[in-house]
Amino acid sequence: MTKTEKEDVFGAGPHGGRGRLYAYRIRGVGRGGVVLWVGGEGDEPDQVVALADAGRRRVPVFVTVRQARVYASRRGWKPVTSEADTLELARVQHWLEDPARRRVPSGAVLEAWNFFEDLARGLGEVHGRLPQQGVVHNSAYEKLFAGECAEWTPAEQRAVRELIVAGVRLWNSCPVIVKPVAASTSRPLLGQFIDPPANGPG
Repeated sequence: MTKTEKEDVFGAGPHGGRGRLYAYRIRGVGRGGVVLWVGGEGDEPDQVVALADAGRRRVPVFVTVRQARVYASRRGWKPVTSEADTLELARVQHWLEDPARRRVPSGAVLEAWNFFEDLARGLGEVHGRLPQQGVVHNSAYEKLFAGECAEWTPAEQRAVRELIVAGVRLWNSCPVIVKPVAASTSRPLLGQFIDPPANGPG
């Protein structure tokens, strides 16, 4: 995810620590919405905000950035900016339908890779829902980051596709809370999966 240079931080955040809070819009085929994301301080990893409920974690998902900001404000969290970056996940999904013939949308794939790792971390499923990453993944990521995905080896191509496919599956199936109500004396209301049109929320 793209990080702003602003230095605002919040304390006592969704995971009890400190870090920058952002709204992040996902535009995907089958599922889209706005999530909250925490940029880790120091050596702390980034992660998508997920709330504990009945022994499992659920991701708060909103239709608009304003809803996400209001929710965060009512819980005492302060987003860094009123804007939100957007992951065009539909472009990545389109590429996955025929990766041999379609050009890699390198920017979107890089953002998706980062998002899926942060999502899995927030859900506590880093090693359960995504492939374990090794040397091949590291090499593929470095080339992707440098805009050199045309230089991927066949092994790197397979590793990237497997990870991104698993990440899309994680996003489309992870438990969510749609437009949760923030209140200090009650748990957020649970909703159904949010499945807006493929062009994502407005």
